[in-house]
Amino acid sequence: MIASIQLRSKTIKVDLSKPLDISIPIRDGNENVNAWYVDPPKMQPYTDGEFTGSVLEGSAVNFYKFEYIPHSHGTHTECVGHITEKVHSVNSHLKQYFNLAELITVAPEKLGDDFVISAKQIRYALRNKKREALIIRTLPNMLQKRTQQYSNTNPPYLLEDAAHYLASKGIKHLLIDLPSIDREQDQGALLAHRAFWKLEGKVRYDATITEFIYVDNSIEDGTYLLDLQVAPFENDASPSRPVLYQPIQ
Repeated sequence: MIASIQLRSKTIKVDLSKPLDISIPIRDGNENVNAWYVDPPKMQPYTDGEFTGSVLEGSAVNFYKFEYIPHSHGTHTECVGHITEKVHSVNSHLKQYFNLAELITVAPEKLGDDFVISAKQIRYALRNKKREALIIRTLPNMLQKRTQQYSNTNPPYLLEDAAHYLASKGIKHLLIDLPSIDREQDQGALLAHRAFWKLEGKVRYDATITEFIYVDNSIEDGTYLLDLQVAPFENDASPSRPVLYQPIQ
């Protein structure tokens, strides 16, 4: 189905029958992606006395309960409430779901014991394009990212200057295939988060960061329509499902 979507900057035509889902499904157990030193998510039938919410175990319905942490267990979108005393809700602050997005692929550079993404790398890949959202696919890009156990592995991250650059470019929505845009162990500095949301200036309450995406190698770098679908949880972060559509020329 062909649709014309009116964005802030332009009208874009896409085929809605050809979505490109870049989220990671949430699974029960150890085959789920994970970070931040927590147990894997649990999805179990709810039990109450003789009732067990499983058709397999004799119930009329499947009635499951989930134990899940958005920041640890899959694709999630977060707002500035992630790092402020007041827990702002991403559900309340995210109001623009369709955005013009640019997908870039970056190979993090070695810096001491770390691998990092710098402003120079992003500037080179983005050039002078004006976009509302930026999607960063990092190399190497293996299917194992969908089940990677990231705790204590010191994954790549964004340098503070890269986050400052994105904010200065007006990028409202940053999506990346890593567990965080900051270093795994940084003593709570969170320099990239603070820079992207401009915590020391005019705070960007409507800006979001989406982590733990997976962009298949078959999806080429370039411009897309982003549909950022977020579960309506009143929390700093929520499970999300970003979907891309390739523009029709």
